[in-house]
Amino acid sequence: MKTFYNEIQKYSWDEIGNDISNKTSKDVENALSKEHINIEDFKALISPAGKGYLEQMAQRSKILTEQRFGKTMQLFLPLYLSNYCSNVCIYCGFNCKNNIQRKKLSIKEVKEECEAIKKLGYKHILLVAGEAKVHAGVEYYEEVINYLQDKFSQIALEVQPLDAEEYARLQKVGLNYVCVYQETYNEKTYPKYHLKGRKSDYRYRLETGDRIGQANIHKMGLGCLLGLEDWRTDSVYTALHLKYLERTYWKTKFTIALPRLRPSESGFQPNSIINDKELLQLICAYRILDPEVDISISTRESQEYRDNILKLGPTSYSAGSCTEPGGYAHPNHELEQFAINDSRSPEEVVEMIKNQGYEVVWKDWDSAMQE
Repeated sequence: MKTFYNEIQKYSWDEIGNDISNKTSKDVENALSKEHINIEDFKALISPAGKGYLEQMAQRSKILTEQRFGKTMQLFLPLYLSNYCSNVCIYCGFNCKNNIQRKKLSIKEVKEECEAIKKLGYKHILLVAGEAKVHAGVEYYEEVINYLQDKFSQIALEVQPLDAEEYARLQKVGLNYVCVYQETYNEKTYPKYHLKGRKSDYRYRLETGDRIGQANIHKMGLGCLLGLEDWRTDSVYTALHLKYLERTYWKTKFTIALPRLRPSESGFQPNSIINDKELLQLICAYRILDPEVDISISTRESQEYRDNILKLGPTSYSAGSCTEPGGYAHPNHELEQFAINDSRSPEEVVEMIKNQGYEVVWKDWDSAMQE
């Protein structure tokens, strides 16, 4: 069966990087003159030449976002189930070589976390875990989702990639949404960041989107980790991935995430810095390329930055997040995956959103609405 891995063999990482670098102001202006842009136009918008057009891009992104999503911001919260991991990823706090406390939540502890999260008002929840099948496999996720399925309107999963049959199994008990990030699409350098474990299998991870689509999961999240490799080239591959998935699994909805590397126990330093203006440039370029896609911004970003970009393209924010198992009911920062940047409570973020004239969306999907 043809997959995205087969699709991208016709592309060269270095050639895409050169294409982006060679884009001119004329290319950017040409892209902005179009009603619908293609991947070549996207390259122009995220290129160094595109920096001088950020105001025009932001204005168009704002208009497109309001046309499709209105003046709304959806809120979600991650629930960390386990920080056990069998991978050696040099940038991650859950790296199995890191000397940190390890924990997997029991169903009783999941219940305690659920009660704490529900008090915050959340109806969308993202289940997160380190990639350690022996500690947290499909049977464990099935048990957790079974417990949560009547307590949240949307249950998302961000754990190790699974087989299509396993995704289908979880879909039957209430899984609505799966996020799997490639980290970097550079196949040549991917092994230097992922030294050991199932995650070191580049192709298996890359083809996860195909397996999610085959399992008829309602929504899929994709993206790269900004800071591992050249962010512009990785973002073009992400855009190619998005367009391939939209063509192939046209009933599925999609979200783009744009996580920048944050400090963690690993001590890893980014190889490619993307500054605040460049991140906004990227957000706007994604919105102009795809007015339908959700764009998610997490608490990795600062309070000031999230306040300033709220109207310019994003459609979902996390708020009040913690990145350690059991952290909502029993905080313990020694278990966290990475340090968050925006530490405001959900109430404070809700107030900020409303002060900007936007409405907070706690629930915008229900299984009863599915075709």
